[in-house]
Amino acid sequence: MRVVFMGTPDFSVPTLQALIDSPYEVVGVFTQPDRPKGRGGKVQMSPVKELALKHQIPVIQPTKMRLDGLEPLRALKPDVCVTAAFGQILPQAALDIPPMGTVNVHASLLPRHRGAAPIQWAILCGDELAGVTTMYTDRGVDTGDMLLRAQTPILPQDTAGTLTERLAAMGAELLIETLRRLEAGTCPREKQDEALATYDPKIEKEMGLLVFQEDTQVCLNRVRAMSPWPCAYAQLGEGVLKVWRAQSAQGAGNAVPGTVLRADRKQGLIVATSDGAIELCEIQAPNAKRMDARAFLLGHPIEEGKLLSEVRI
Repeated sequence: MRVVFMGTPDFSVPTLQALIDSPYEVVGVFTQPDRPKGRGGKVQMSPVKELALKHQIPVIQPTKMRLDGLEPLRALKPDVCVTAAFGQILPQAALDIPPMGTVNVHASLLPRHRGAAPIQWAILCGDELAGVTTMYTDRGVDTGDMLLRAQTPILPQDTAGTLTERLAAMGAELLIETLRRLEAGTCPREKQDEALATYDPKIEKEMGLLVFQEDTQVCLNRVRAMSPWPCAYAQLGEGVLKVWRAQSAQGAGNAVPGTVLRADRKQGLIVATSDGAIELCEIQAPNAKRMDARAFLLGHPIEEGKLLSEVRI
């Protein structure tokens, strides 16, 4: 079976590797164009492109599938296309090319968490379970018929990073099982229940802001959901304080949310929330390295009783 794979970020890599290791023939890989990254703005290829080139698989990088992707796709004559976080919406003309259709690996238990950031939103929403769904791609956004699903608990210590890694491995395994069962004619197919559907927007940097007027669990969920990108942060008088890791702590009565309750080496950096307090365990001050908050406080004292938004570092 001739397979064309479409994907871009780290999440996509295990699925492509599983296809390479399978009996199927990966005849081409579509991925997003190389783009500048980091402070230096150096142009970098996607993780999927790196893997494809390593295995000498032809790579196509269309700016828009409907403009410069259709003819290369037709030329590859795929039996089936597989997508996993490709980053472009496929036009109907592309979906019509593979006779077996296009199968997408989506990192949520559909129909919940449609959209580009299902893993972050599962943590933000306090879900107990996350998962992967294989589905037929149609012209909507994650609206196609579901094929197979696999789920995993969201652990208290999970971040978007750790959960992405786990779901990527699950998705790769599920995709191979999906293709095997499609070939055998034994794969189930189920329409999504629109009444249960949710659609979540993409993650923006501003969404990392910790709003201490929210309750402790919401704040903790935000820290975990925003790691490793864009990273949760608290507003300082000058710049921002990135928060990489946090945990719940004992509160102090009716303190105004955002008040620094404790700030020392023994007790850590503890800030009031609407229903208690949160300890900021691992932080990164402006123009500084990421470090343990208690160690940071040794050289950068913070006055207790001040609102975090007033703190100067």
